[in-house]
Amino acid sequence: MTYPASRLHRPLLQPIALAALSTLAGAALAQTAPTDIPDLPPVTVSASGLQLGTNEMITPVSVLEGDELAHRREATLGETLGNEPGITQSHFGAGASRPIIRGMDGPRVQLLSDGAQIHDVSTISPDHAVTSEPMLATQIEVLRGPSALVYGSGAVGGVVNVLDGKVPTAVPPKGHEGSAELRANTGAREGTGAFALTGGAGPFAVHVEGAARDAGAYRVGKGWTPEGVPTRKLPGSFNRSDAGSLGLSWVGERGYLGAAYTHQTARYGLPGHEHGHAGCDADGNRLHCGEHGEHETGEDGHGAHDAGGEDIPVVDLRSARMDIRGELRQPWPGFAALRLRAGVTDYVHDEVEDGAIATTFKNRAHDARVELQHEPIAGFKGLFGLQTAQRNFSAEGEEAYVQPTSTRKTGLFMLEEYRLGDWRLEAALRHDRQTTQARSSGVERNHDGVSAALGAVWQFRPGYAVGTSLTRASRAPTAEELYARGLHMATSTYERGDADLRPETARNVDLSLRKTSGDTTFGVSLFHNRIGNYIYGRTLDARDGLQLLQYSQADARFTGVEGQLRQRLNRHLGVTLFGDSVRAQLADGGLLPRIPATRAGLRLDANGNAWEGRIEWVQVARQNRVAAFESATPGYGMLNLGLSHTVQLGNTTPWQLYLKANNLTNRLAYAHTSFIKNAAPLMGRSITLGSRVAF
Repeated sequence: MTYPASRLHRPLLQPIALAALSTLAGAALAQTAPTDIPDLPPVTVSASGLQLGTNEMITPVSVLEGDELAHRREATLGETLGNEPGITQSHFGAGASRPIIRGMDGPRVQLLSDGAQIHDVSTISPDHAVTSEPMLATQIEVLRGPSALVYGSGAVGGVVNVLDGKVPTAVPPKGHEGSAELRANTGAREGTGAFALTGGAGPFAVHVEGAARDAGAYRVGKGWTPEGVPTRKLPGSFNRSDAGSLGLSWVGERGYLGAAYTHQTARYGLPGHEHGHAGCDADGNRLHCGEHGEHETGEDGHGAHDAGGEDIPVVDLRSARMDIRGELRQPWPGFAALRLRAGVTDYVHDEVEDGAIATTFKNRAHDARVELQHEPIAGFKGLFGLQTAQRNFSAEGEEAYVQPTSTRKTGLFMLEEYRLGDWRLEAALRHDRQTTQARSSGVERNHDGVSAALGAVWQFRPGYAVGTSLTRASRAPTAEELYARGLHMATSTYERGDADLRPETARNVDLSLRKTSGDTTFGVSLFHNRIGNYIYGRTLDARDGLQLLQYSQADARFTGVEGQLRQRLNRHLGVTLFGDSVRAQLADGGLLPRIPATRAGLRLDANGNAWEGRIEWVQVARQNRVAAFESATPGYGMLNLGLSHTVQLGNTTPWQLYLKANNLTNRLAYAHTSFIKNAAPLMGRSITLGSRVAF
């Protein structure tokens, strides 16, 4: 297999980048310009439902857009969001990574594409990719609290909403607009390109976009010397992907109606795959293995044979999706807007071993969401709606550890707000019904759940706000938690579901304090979540690195803090302190697996004329609060740098050249949240050089 030959010269670029930022910071410190520049207006949060600004939200919301999104953007959604306070990632090599919010992942984190559910199989296993391309995102929002509840009662951790332009909502004023971006990366010899173009005439607008990525196996930090690996490259960590969309809309004075077709492919490796467990089975609460089970393994059950890079399995993914989006403003007297989101997804991926397809996963799904926003009634402003979805999932082959299932969901929801002076009050209510059927055995389970949330934000002084919310959310068990039974070699587990699982009930308290204007700005949030009948994979037995996971229920508690504080030193220079911490355990005192470690970071940012730069240090603590059969993870620190220069081509075309360097000290680091943390360390020193233009 060959990869792009382009490689940035690491020894040359590192001192140049450091010198450039030092020069920029020195020039900024020398400035004596006044500091009373106006604050930037708050960003509108699309997923809030009521078009609220970030300053009006009751609970914390993270929004990446513009230059900040360009700086944070990586190959996967999890990597892109992984350094935001309260958010980490489920690292699985280079091709698959989901966001983890406040220690919760999988089905407890709802992933949306402009308000519509993303249908893939990433909730089933961390080695399955999310079908969302960060290079094509225009804005990424992360919500918690009452506003998140309207997108699904199961979103106990939160909601990630990825905005894009594939369905045009307006005709460009000058008839056309677009953007293009190219970048190259040293850590994986990666080459990536993306473009977007919108044009229109009269009431019609058309949009076309695409992205392609070709990355080889990436280098890990210094000091990693597993048996059988001759270099620091992680075997099986390559990632090739491409995505493209074509959209068409009719745009009128009061709204729009459009559709888009999106096709996405990906081919990536699965590091740390262990073949020695192929003969293992479960008998009661014990594992039993044949001669394959005696295969010599290293830590976490990943043997020397696989570490050498032989027979690395490959995921070959194809996804086709049709989206319909529309909005009609003032549809009837007394109503402000009618919105529609609907989609049909045909997803399939093959897991290829030794050149042959070993397992095929298929997911055919459709969903629809209609919401109606009403005008103020006695001071109340809000919306109500209906959401439906159906998923037909199947797996065939060696690792078909979940039998074919059909899942149907129907939800009714409402969200209301009331403003009283400096107070904004918000309430949400949702009822869900889920039917999950195992098609082979005919076993069917029905679950109903009612969820509610109350919240308030008080702007007690200009630029200051304190918010609090109380949420009671019900989450029905997924098909995998109900019906799984079999060997899952990607995560070195034998998984068993329980068809008698009951819905979870989460009771969450959230308290936040924010300052959004002036030289000093900050946001800090405390949360406490008590979850009754919490569903988790309890390890009953382990043999040669293989774990027997039984989906079980017990009461659990999640408690944590997250926040950041920025001090503007002068017009051109600022410093930010940020961090997060979460403690999670069962009510009986037992600890839960793969909970993120405490983090803290310090960032210096500078800007002058057309230059912008930042340098940051992120320290991740050792995680020794571990569950049974789980190993502790050492802490690490990472030095990251970013630098960009923007010029105008003509009068209205900005062109930006940027450089970013991650893990400049080449530190060996492990993600505690990963099933394969010791077999797949994080990427070592990596320098990215890119260029983007908007026209």
